[in-house]
Formats: sequence, C-alpha cells, structure tokens
Amino acid sequence: MPALQPLKALLERTESERDAALAEHRRARAANETAQAQAEQLLAYRREYEQRWGERFSREGKIELVRCYQGFMERLTQAVEAQARAAQHAVRQLEASQARLLEHEMRVASVRKLIERRIHEAQQQAARREQKRHDEASSRHAWQRLADKRHTQH
Repeated sequence: MPALQPLKALLERTESERDAALAEHRRARAANETAQAQAEQLLAYRREYEQRWGERFSREGKIELVRCYQGFMERLTQAVEAQARAAQHAVRQLEASQARLLEHEMRVASVRKLIERRIHEAQQQAARREQKRHDEASSRHAWQRLADKRHTQH
C-alpha cells in the first residue's frame, strides 16, 4: 500500500530512536550498578579500616599514628561522600533514561497502532467496494433477466 509508505518510514525512525534510547538505558544501568558497587566497596573498606585501626589504637595510641589515621579517615570519608553523590547521580540518570525509553516505546506503539488502523480502514473500504461491485453486478444481472424475459414474451 503506497499510502502506508510514510507511516512505515516513520515507524522505522521511531524504532531506531527507541533502540538508541534502549542502548542509552543499558549504559545508564551499567553505570548505576558500577557506581553503587563502588560506593558499597568504599563503605565496606572504611568500616574494615575503622575496625582494624580501632583495635590497634586500643592497644597502642601514638599521637603521630592517630593523626595519620584521622587524616586518612577524613580523606576516605570525602571519597565515600563523593562516591555517594556519584551513585545518586547515576540513579537519576538511570531514571531519566528509563523515562525516555518508555516515551520512545509509546511512540513506536502509537505508530504501529496507526498503521494497523489504516490497514483495517483500507480493508474495509476494499470490502465495501467489492460489495458494491457485487451488488451492481447482481442488479444488472436481474435487470438483464427481466429484459430478456420481456423480450421473449413479445
């Protein structure tokens, strides 16, 4: 159906856009998983480090060692907070990509539905034309029989 060509081209374009959104979503999901895993690893390392050094300080607590520990813990806490922000950003990116993907999926579904509707309408029109042609042929045939009957009676 030539009338459907523009719609088929539109469908191809919307599917392509949807596929790009899907790829973006997969990248965002991977980035989110990586950021979350890194945040968890940093937290676990910080807990382990605090526990290990806490035990050591309970046995011996040289002031230089305590200052070194505090400086490292401060930097480690900053790293944990920075990674937490990165993880939050990754979650927002994932949610945004999910919304874009859903939007593209809806566009593809809408175009497909429109194509289905146009095909159905074309089929109905073709069926009506066929019915009309059949009715006209039947009518002509009936008139022809009537004319032949009159002609044979005279």
